[in-house]
Amino acid sequence: MPLFTREKANVLILVICQSLFIIAAITVMTLSGVVGYKMSPNPTYATLPIALMMIGTVISTLPASLYMAKVGRRVGFITGALFGGVGGAYLSVLGISHNAFWLFCLGNFLLGVYQGFAMYYRFAAIDVASPGFKSRALSLVMVGGVIAAYLGPWNASALINLIEATPYAGPYLILAIQSVLAIFLLSLLRVPPSGEPEPGSYARPLKTIVKLPSVKVAMIAAAIGYAIMILVMSATPLAMKNVGFDMTVIAHVMQWHVLGMFLPSFFTGSLIKRFGTATILHTGSLLLIGSALTANTGQTLTHFEISLVLLGVGWNFLFIGGSTLLATMHTESERGKVQGSNDLIIFTLVAIGSLMAGKLLFTLGWESLNLLMLSPVFFVIFATQLWVIGNRKKVLNNVL
Repeated sequence: MPLFTREKANVLILVICQSLFIIAAITVMTLSGVVGYKMSPNPTYATLPIALMMIGTVISTLPASLYMAKVGRRVGFITGALFGGVGGAYLSVLGISHNAFWLFCLGNFLLGVYQGFAMYYRFAAIDVASPGFKSRALSLVMVGGVIAAYLGPWNASALINLIEATPYAGPYLILAIQSVLAIFLLSLLRVPPSGEPEPGSYARPLKTIVKLPSVKVAMIAAAIGYAIMILVMSATPLAMKNVGFDMTVIAHVMQWHVLGMFLPSFFTGSLIKRFGTATILHTGSLLLIGSALTANTGQTLTHFEISLVLLGVGWNFLFIGGSTLLATMHTESERGKVQGSNDLIIFTLVAIGSLMAGKLLFTLGWESLNLLMLSPVFFVIFATQLWVIGNRKKVLNNVL
């Protein structure tokens, strides 16, 4: 098969698998807090299953990267979908059917392991793409979330009673089935040699790489943007429940949020090429500020919709901007440890954010929770601007 056709086929597989994995993540984000509230002994533990999914991602993300550096992307992705996707979804169903909160939490933890592997779909898109297609390929894979924007919340709300004898178990059963589909598709993935590990090539020490200003900014933007988004997203279903909205309306808001997260991916790569990474990171930060301020003006359906859409688009700009920048700062032989360390940092903050979501919501309230998010956003703006100033000084020094 010609390279051009193989390249597009690989990206298409990753787009579909990205959609399937995000449906799983959105189902957990939308439904697991509600299920946790019903099953947990204390309402402040409602988001514990979501937090454990993120902890599963934290624990697995670096080992997943190093494992794939040895066995390749395809084998690694299949491993994650099998043990994390199929296994985690199945245990979640068992936990609900036996009213065992700990077993449900364990299932969500394993779904986090699935996510720990699947997060590398975006980097795999760069691996399988030609130089001129890399940023576009990454954005296309992220577009997989547009499909998930409809199917994820729909799965979490419309299929609650799929298994009549066990309400809320149906959506997790669907996750197990779609994980099997992902395994089949991933078996067809073909990563070219340039995208596989190069054991004999020189690799800089990790501490040398992470000291680079560009790497610091990439990690800060992606990690803080992701943590804020997950914290607010985890709290949203509970906040809406508290003011009287049902799951159908909550799913509607979550659909708009996820569209905000992934729909811009059609053009985020092009925007980065045209305006530069710094502009995209600044814009993403301003959108997160807009989200927090909107949340503080009211708790009507419109307020929730606008706030969550701004939250999603802001995350998109920070995450894709940071990921694209990071991908330019390491060699193939450095890929595993750099990408793994990056996602380890991201999901450590994400796990903390999701674990705190329920407690912050019930102790501070929806408005104060959102205002609390402004400080880390300002830090992203500050770090990005320092990076811009440093680059300008380098250019001036080279000219002079």
